[in-house]
Amino acid sequence: MSLRIGILGASRIAESAIVEPARELGHRLVAVAARDPLRAQLFADKYGVERVVPTYQDLVSDPEIDVVYNPLANALHAPWNLAAVAAGKPVLTEKPFARNREEAARVANTAVAEGITVMEGFHYLFHPVNQRALAIARDGTIGDLARIEVRMGMAAPQPDDPRWSLELAGGALMDLGCYALHLMRRFGEPAVVTATAVERSAGVDERFDAELVLPSGVTGSTTNSMVDAEYSFTLRLLGTRGEVFVHNFIKPRDDDRLTLTTEDGTTVEHHGTRASYTYQLEAFAAHVQRGKALPLDVEDAVANMALIDDAYRSAGMQPR
Repeated sequence: MSLRIGILGASRIAESAIVEPARELGHRLVAVAARDPLRAQLFADKYGVERVVPTYQDLVSDPEIDVVYNPLANALHAPWNLAAVAAGKPVLTEKPFARNREEAARVANTAVAEGITVMEGFHYLFHPVNQRALAIARDGTIGDLARIEVRMGMAAPQPDDPRWSLELAGGALMDLGCYALHLMRRFGEPAVVTATAVERSAGVDERFDAELVLPSGVTGSTTNSMVDAEYSFTLRLLGTRGEVFVHNFIKPRDDDRLTLTTEDGTTVEHHGTRASYTYQLEAFAAHVQRGKALPLDVEDAVANMALIDDAYRSAGMQPR
């Protein structure tokens, strides 16, 4: 049975994050709402969305919609996730979950009280290449895990992009670094040791770097730049007897390689170019329709926002 999906906003990420996965899996794109009705209509025409509704509230309240996908600007994630929960609709929300820990906790507590699923879209976690990397780091293949390194870079968005807006909770840590912090937390709850930021404008980081340490003593580093010449999303897990390197952990459909180096030599594995977003929607649908457990919950989302807040404070900045 197909899900009936409603889309908040006509964002760029929606094509890869929800439109293509829904087509592949046979789910219906029932409705879209945007601040600009013309933009919503163009989006619907381009991607085959069945209809346009006038407002975000109309969308979350629509009785013909089963679930809501929320790719709005960061500052609008929490308010519209709360509205969807109030309407009884499960939500697949883009990361980050909210602007800060306090706001995230408000959403989490409401969702739990109402018994409504709100899942933060850390799609990387659902792809086999990353599942394999995490398994290798845990099973002794590379010895004891010692260090986690995540490097993320992307070309600069346009000057009017919401990711450059403090009011809309933009910045490199919010947009990119949240992935690295989330990934490190698969091994425990790290503490920020040091953090540095380069601000594009007051309060908005164009680059953010941090060093962290887990309770086990494993160290981690994350470098995040929204002003690089090209895209680069790499993950390196270093152990006492080897390492595993994922060449593009965020977009494995572009590069699905995992390189494993141990005392026995180096091997390259391929884990398929099916999009991580497709795996994610598949898991989300299985949860909504059949009650299958998810690897992410609202408590995880709150903990990730708390670590983001800590990282900003460590860099001498204020949380969003």
